[in-house]
Amino acid sequence: MSRRGQFDIPLRRDATGRFLPWMIALMVYLAALALAAALVLSDLARRWDAGLSGSVTIQVSPPAGDKGGLDRRVQQVLGVLSGSAEVVDAKTLPKEDATRLVEPWLGQGALVAELPLPALVDVRLAPGADVDALKKRVEAAVPGAVLEDPARWLADLRRLATAVQALAVAIIGLVGGAAVATVIYAAAAGFAVHRSEVELLHVIGASDGYVAAQFQRHVLRLTLFGGGVGLGLALLTLFGLARAGRNLDAALLPEVTLSPPQLALLLAVPAVACVLAALAARVTVMRALGKLP
Repeated sequence: MSRRGQFDIPLRRDATGRFLPWMIALMVYLAALALAAALVLSDLARRWDAGLSGSVTIQVSPPAGDKGGLDRRVQQVLGVLSGSAEVVDAKTLPKEDATRLVEPWLGQGALVAELPLPALVDVRLAPGADVDALKKRVEAAVPGAVLEDPARWLADLRRLATAVQALAVAIIGLVGGAAVATVIYAAAAGFAVHRSEVELLHVIGASDGYVAAQFQRHVLRLTLFGGGVGLGLALLTLFGLARAGRNLDAALLPEVTLSPPQLALLLAVPAVACVLAALAARVTVMRALGKLP
């Protein structure tokens, strides 16, 4: 019998398991990226809810040929809002906010400064506010004012994020199933190659559990190596995406950054792969041992 950590069966020289670490590395890589995508989208959805829920924006366009008319129209809008029980707070946003919205398309300079940009009024709503009724009152009192309710397109974005998260979970499940199938194939092939050694161990008194542990430790060692490689490549990919998107000025695009608890979840991916691989190898070999005469 071998000492702990050594093998009575020459599994290290077995060609049937040489592909296993690289298959595990690929699967851990894909599972880690899918999990990271689900975590990033979850954070993005929470930011959308926190920043946009319960608020609307009113655009007040300046009247043609009347430079001083914009302030008057803004005051009319604020007067309508102040008399509404559905409004908690309303304030006019600085002109610089409207300028920043058009700078990505028109650039910075005198042209943007001279444009007759609309004034923006940020409105915080009371719970259960009737947005449609408020919209009608504002537009009736100040023709040309436009109330934008982000809740409508925010719901579409939430559905999209949920669909992508469900797809990520499905990918993780498929990858996990493929990994288990790969381990089962590798363990069964290794058992077939070393059947004579296994029978010899039986003759000298080795138990089924002892023989299965030989294969289990071998598969676990290969999975640890492959899982580490796959996780390392996934972290490098996420780091590259974060660096590439660092200079993008797009508020709705997700930031490819993960918190320490989320990174801990990514670290759990190869750990789960190791547990599944070890269990799959043991069950496969124990079933094969049960069929021996």
